[in-house]
Formats: sequence, C-alpha cells, structure tokens
Amino acid sequence: MAVTVKECLELQLLEVEMLRSMFPKKGEINLDEDAVPGVQRYLRNADGALPPQLEYSIAIDVGEAKVKVELQVLLPHMYPHVAPQLFARSDALHRQQQLQLNTGLASHISSLDSGELCIYEAVQWVKDNSLPYLENSKISPESASKEVVVKETLHRMWIYSHHIYRQELRRKIFDCAKKLNLTGFCLTGKPGVICVEGLRENCEEFWRVIRYPNWKHISCKHVENIETEGGVDNVRLFRAFEDLQFQAHGDYGLRNDYHMDLGQFLEFLKQHQSGHVFQILFGVEGKLSDK
Repeated sequence: MAVTVKECLELQLLEVEMLRSMFPKKGEINLDEDAVPGVQRYLRNADGALPPQLEYSIAIDVGEAKVKVELQVLLPHMYPHVAPQLFARSDALHRQQQLQLNTGLASHISSLDSGELCIYEAVQWVKDNSLPYLENSKISPESASKEVVVKETLHRMWIYSHHIYRQELRRKIFDCAKKLNLTGFCLTGKPGVICVEGLRENCEEFWRVIRYPNWKHISCKHVENIETEGGVDNVRLFRAFEDLQFQAHGDYGLRNDYHMDLGQFLEFLKQHQSGHVFQILFGVEGKLSDK
C-alpha cells in the first residue's frame, strides 16, 4: 500500500515532539514558530495546498570542550520515505573538514533503512564523529595558507515527455526548479523536453516531484556528471531555468497537433554545447537546414 504525504507529515510531527523532549533547553532546537501549526492545519484539511517543508536546526555539543556543531535539517514532504536534507556546520571547522564531515554523514544516512525516522540518529552520529574533524581543523598558519582543492560534481538530467501543455504542470516544473536551485529549460508543446542541472540530490528530488503522482508519459533519457574543482556554477550550460517556446507546426486550435519546430530546438542545443543530445532524445541525428 502506497504511503501518503499525510502519513509522512504525521511521522515528522511525532519526531519533532520527540526531539523537543530530548533537547528542551532554549536554543538547542531552532524551529520557526509557524512551522508545526502549518503542518497541523494541513493535516486537519488535507485538501488544501501542501505546507512548507519542515526546516529546523539542532545545536550539538561535541567533546569535553563542548564545541558547538549545528545540524541543519530540511524534510521533504515524503520523509521518512525520502532522505532528509542534512548539513552539519561549525565555526570551528574549516571548509575541507566540514565537507568531509557532511560526506560521512550523508553516507551514514544512506545506509539506513528507508521509511525509518533518522534525525536523532543523525544527531548522534554528528556527536560521535565530529571530534576528529574538529581536531584536524587546528592546523598551523602555514598549512592554513595552503588552499585545499575541493572537487564537486554537476548532475545534468535530460527528460523527455510526449507532450507538455497544462499550465499547472508547467508552473509545478518552474517552481520546483527554482526551489532546488536548478538551471536548464522546459520546452513546452509536443514533444516536451526538460533539462535540469545542479547538485545530484536536487536533480533527483526534482525528478521525483514532477512525476508525482501519475505523470506516465515521461522518461529520463540521459544523465551527465561533470566533476569540477571550481564549483558547479562554473560548468553549468544554462544561467537560469528557461521557458522554451519555439514556432509550432499545425493548427494552434488542436492541442494534439501542436508540434514544436525541432530545427529551432536543435539550433538552441548546439548553442549550448548539447547538440549530441538531440539523437539521444529523438533517435535521429539532428541536421540544421541550410539558410
């Protein structure tokens, strides 16, 4: 039996109450005062719009010196059946140690069973595993002056749909891309094509959200991963999330005959170093007509 958003939100509220009882001191949990009431209102009337995702932070004391490490938590509506977004930070950590700490945390959370509440588990892991990173951050000025190169990976997904027409669906696509800091485009009409690029977890969340609950005629045709040492923004092909609407063939009055001009689309792809994707999407090699 499929799990509902309502069931997930009820579990999230139970977990928040449990955490509040475990961290009762002022400042240990930082949660917007309207967050829980907003979820409760939705649970009383599930026909309304979804509430904002629960977002809060937990202050954790690490080691004998009680160094503060803050665990920032953002819960997707389908958590705990979707992984939470977690980020541990501390003023006592250098960027490299902070990155390594969060890589370890993400690996630990991904090893847990889906469907289980895991925020307290994350708190305990941070408490038990932060100390080595804090000690490694106490380096000499000579070492500190050497900039550490951190590699990141840009994830790019190419998504094909038989068609994209409905305004509410287009709004959902653009709102989700903006929320997840994704760039790319949405080609409206028949066929419909979406490209999103950004952090992998954000792209995968976008893919999950737009398919829910029953978008059937859609598939992810191609995925690209680009590793970079200068930050993912430096290797993006798109500066924003664009709305593509090229000249259409056919009768505008007949929705099912609203075919997009794929020649213009191919030209757009080549302008963005992506001409090779045309054949992946449509199964034919793209050729521009002579002008």
